[in-house]
Amino acid sequence: MFLYAVAEGIGLAFKISKSVSMWTAGGLIGTTWQQIGTIAPFIALGTVAAIVLGKALTLLSANEEAAIGLGLRTGQIKFVLYAAVIVLTGASVALIGNMAFVGLMIPHIVRFIIGTDYRKVVPMSAIIGSIFMLAADTIARTAIGDHELPMASVIAIMGLPFFLFIVRKGVKTTP
Repeated sequence: MFLYAVAEGIGLAFKISKSVSMWTAGGLIGTTWQQIGTIAPFIALGTVAAIVLGKALTLLSANEEAAIGLGLRTGQIKFVLYAAVIVLTGASVALIGNMAFVGLMIPHIVRFIIGTDYRKVVPMSAIIGSIFMLAADTIARTAIGDHELPMASVIAIMGLPFFLFIVRKGVKTTP
């Protein structure tokens, strides 16, 4: 909350509070091609790293001991994967704000459709996630005539039931 207050204060001081508010609400409104051009190399780098290490990630997610037994340098691979996740998350949030449910929903949906091989999950998550974001942006821009909803609210409306479904599915019930 303190950092949120600082961001709001900076927005008011520099007369950009509307832009800051729209960014914290999340969405593509106000995003320029110049911003996309600045962020694109970071997204490309993180995506390439995640795809290249897809096989190692699949092995690590199955069984770390087996991955070590197969000769993987798990420490180095984890470091690169953590760095890729940080770069991808930072670039995405810098560009469009916080879209928490997207990172939860899309990989689950993709794994359900194509399985757990991360050589396929990572690129398909990028493609399906892009399509999902475009659809959410279209709904946000057209749902209420000439007013635009924050895209994060549209995503939350879709994401909350999905999150509750995942939580419910993961709960073990005893007879």
